[in-house]
Amino acid sequence: MSVFMVERDLKGISMDDLAGAQSAAIQTASDMQAQGESISYIRSTFAPEDGRCMCLFDGESADQVKRLNDTAGLPYTKVVAALDLTP
Repeated sequence: MSVFMVERDLKGISMDDLAGAQSAAIQTASDMQAQGESISYIRSTFAPEDGRCMCLFDGESADQVKRLNDTAGLPYTKVVAALDLTP
């Protein structure tokens, strides 16, 4: 699996809606895993000042990560391969 970063523009989103979006990503990844797919949600970073949100997923391809977000009904501007540099 590889890491993919999903870029989102969530300017004006409420904290409740942000939590709901995160829950939808986690649940959809879990549903896809139950169907035999190798994909998981890692974490998100949100900048409330300008509404930028970056979410990391472990997955097999950018298309698979896009499908997860489409299924969950989550908006995104871009999905790219990324390196998770957590120490």
